[in-house]
Amino acid sequence: MGTGFRIESDALGDMAVPAGAYWGAHTARALENFRVSGVPVGAHPPLVRALAQVKHAAALANGEIGVLEPHKVRAIAAACRAVADGRHHDQFRVDVIQGGAGTSTNMNANEVIANLALEHLGHERGRYEHLDPLDDVNRCQSTNDTYPTALRIAVSAALTELSAELTLLSAEFGAKGEEFADVVKVGRTQLQDAVPMTLGREFTAFGVTLAEDVQRIGETLPLLAETSLGATAIGTGIAAEPGYAEAAVRHLRALTGLGLTPAADLVEATSDTGVFLLVSGVLKRTAVKLSKVCSDLRLLASGPHAGLAEINLPALQAGSSVMPGKVNPVIPEMVNQIAFATAGADVAITMAADNGQLQLNAFEPLIGHLLLQHIGWLAHGCAALRTRCVAGITANREHLARTGAGTAGTVGAVTALAPRIGHETAADVAREAARTGADIADIVVRRGLLDRATALRLMAASVTVAG
Repeated sequence: MGTGFRIESDALGDMAVPAGAYWGAHTARALENFRVSGVPVGAHPPLVRALAQVKHAAALANGEIGVLEPHKVRAIAAACRAVADGRHHDQFRVDVIQGGAGTSTNMNANEVIANLALEHLGHERGRYEHLDPLDDVNRCQSTNDTYPTALRIAVSAALTELSAELTLLSAEFGAKGEEFADVVKVGRTQLQDAVPMTLGREFTAFGVTLAEDVQRIGETLPLLAETSLGATAIGTGIAAEPGYAEAAVRHLRALTGLGLTPAADLVEATSDTGVFLLVSGVLKRTAVKLSKVCSDLRLLASGPHAGLAEINLPALQAGSSVMPGKVNPVIPEMVNQIAFATAGADVAITMAADNGQLQLNAFEPLIGHLLLQHIGWLAHGCAALRTRCVAGITANREHLARTGAGTAGTVGAVTALAPRIGHETAADVAREAARTGADIADIVVRRGLLDRATALRLMAASVTVAG
């Protein structure tokens, strides 16, 4: 294939590899076999960084127990640091959708790190007689313990970023709650007028509900800290040298800063994907709640002339190619779609977890891709919603005052009078007010049910309690 290639060999024979590539024969076969999504593993930086950290910890452990020469340990460590620092991620080329339970991803990492280490030692890429992807970089390991461990670390890092974005978004809603604390409106149930409240209380509730999901994410993080390093193929520890597992976990804990702990049962840990199911469920919960909030924002901003029009969303772009002046709630709509996709991904993750037969789940590449993709989408969606939508929302005070929706004298306010005048009487007052448009306080006074001062005080108090 010309001078632009080098020839490498694997268990199936020779393969031509581009001379400038840090990956090798195993990766080259995967590139031929898995042409599915067009999304390379390198599109998930948290996973690539985690793979490098796992390989780094393994090299340090192998050096510590005396099965890897010091010069190789140093070279592999230097290569891993470069990858963990964000370099060479373009060399992680295999498709995220692949057979083999992540073997191609693991080999992609082994080959890239080996060739970087060879250059560190002064050798050309592909000269594996000096440092081998399997015998050295993958020493005491298999895909079945390194890949799940890296995936747990990657998901943990991604969730931490999502949690930070959710926290900021929650705080932004809280700030709007304070800004709108004096804006009285009608609360609604089943899209019908209910009782008075404030717009501030409505926005504060948005912030509180998202803060709850920050807590739920926090509860999953310790469960991701379990590692199966040393389990090798199925959890029996075959091919792992004595002392390796303990040393590897200790070094990985230092490299990541995470409170990693060895799995109590390595056979169980090799086959179990329960923690990923839990994370997926938390993501779906967060996504659905975000979607509900965005749908509410779209309703509250609907119109602006024939809808609720209680709030104004920032105008970001033209909303129609045919209707001049139309502006759409594009950011909430975008977040809605992220939520729909996340809920759908939960179904796929569930099916993948269910079909991990016997001692290994072959479908962790799909699980990992979907989790990392949708954690990232949710984090970006939260950032966009905060900066390009919520921060610029204003209350349509004039409209609320003009329509009467922002006054304590609406039909819903009669609920505050029911404990004093009785439920049936209050319902009759509400019907008269709705039929005639008369003020509730006027009706109550005319009927001799309450004096005006008491009626107004009770209705005003209902707004204060609600807001």
